[in-house]
Amino acid sequence: MKTIYLAGGCYWGVEKYVANIKGVSETAVGFANGDTDHPTYEQVRYENTGHAETVKVVYDETKLPLSALLNLFYEIIDPTSVDKQGEDVGHQYRTGIYFTDGEDEAVIRTSLDTLQQKVGPVLLAIEACPLVHFYDAEEYHQKYLDKNPAGYCHVPIAKIHWVKTVEPMDFV
Repeated sequence: MKTIYLAGGCYWGVEKYVANIKGVSETAVGFANGDTDHPTYEQVRYENTGHAETVKVVYDETKLPLSALLNLFYEIIDPTSVDKQGEDVGHQYRTGIYFTDGEDEAVIRTSLDTLQQKVGPVLLAIEACPLVHFYDAEEYHQKYLDKNPAGYCHVPIAKIHWVKTVEPMDFV
């Protein structure tokens, strides 16, 4: 099993979408790469902690290669948007790929280069760097859309259903 950390705006929808990808075995929402130890949601939202709302993704690389996972992630973000996804605006809603395994960096860079070619002259706004730290969000944020099916989500519900039907190897 491998782990990668994905930031793509509000973590509720990103978590629900990613949890539905074949090969993902575990997800958790939290805060990554900021300046405050063990921040709360309220601190991240209102106190400029520098953290990104992030989803920890544990996956089986034999069923879901990192390149496929990243390509599926790109399906739900605007990769050129700075500090904004959907209606969520602020530095905590930036997009990012945070890795703990140095071998993943080459795959991430290649994936981002390919994505840059697809989007054309507008520069990508996805930060890609080692994970400095990750702190779990409070329990009520975990699996939020399972607990609150009518909750806000910038990820279209159709995409959340769609990703259940795809074969990850088609996205390598």
